[in-house]
Amino acid sequence: MTFGFAPSAATSTAATSVSADPVNRLARTLEPAEWASAGIPLLRSPREVVSGLHSRHRPTPATAVVAVLDHEERLTASASFVRRATVSADGWEFRNALLSHLRRVVPHDLRRRTPVRTAVLMYCRDGDERWTEEDGAWMWGLRDACTLHGLRCGAYITLTRGGWQVLGEGRGGRRPSSLSEPVRLADAVAADVAAGPAPSRTGGGAANALRHTAAR
Repeated sequence: MTFGFAPSAATSTAATSVSADPVNRLARTLEPAEWASAGIPLLRSPREVVSGLHSRHRPTPATAVVAVLDHEERLTASASFVRRATVSADGWEFRNALLSHLRRVVPHDLRRRTPVRTAVLMYCRDGDERWTEEDGAWMWGLRDACTLHGLRCGAYITLTRGGWQVLGEGRGGRRPSSLSEPVRLADAVAADVAAGPAPSRTGGGAANALRHTAAR
């Protein structure tokens, strides 16, 4: 059940026009160089974050997992959802989807002078680990959603057949991947260390809810 005010026809038409405008859509994307220069905080233990979210949400291609971490990088809350095939790779659409799910699992921190919690996004998709325009739209959407929810914008992680990759940092691993079966966190970390890092290549170049979780 949804509560709130239904938008007027004029508002709905304007929103659709803005979203569909290809010029605006291109402006709502971030390239790796822009992302790397944005001061995104590094994850201390990316393998643990990735493996924990993979075990908790079991993502398949086209699944986004957004998670909120506290100042000690402990999971506060997370949500996963599938990108609809009919939705274009538009940062505005992705921002709205991320913000909607963040609001469901964690209260905003807009009253704080500086953010104390960080949101990270893991997106499971087809293809290899190189940056795509779709990744750029997710980056833009994550950054904007964090601003509107009073959170610090954290890492953007892709999960593909080759493994996982923290875009803009060059850090990654072979397990888990988009084909992996969920395993216990300790086993996942041990297997990833044994396999060694995946080759690092960073190129230049909304949603149905599946699962929501809150860590206690």
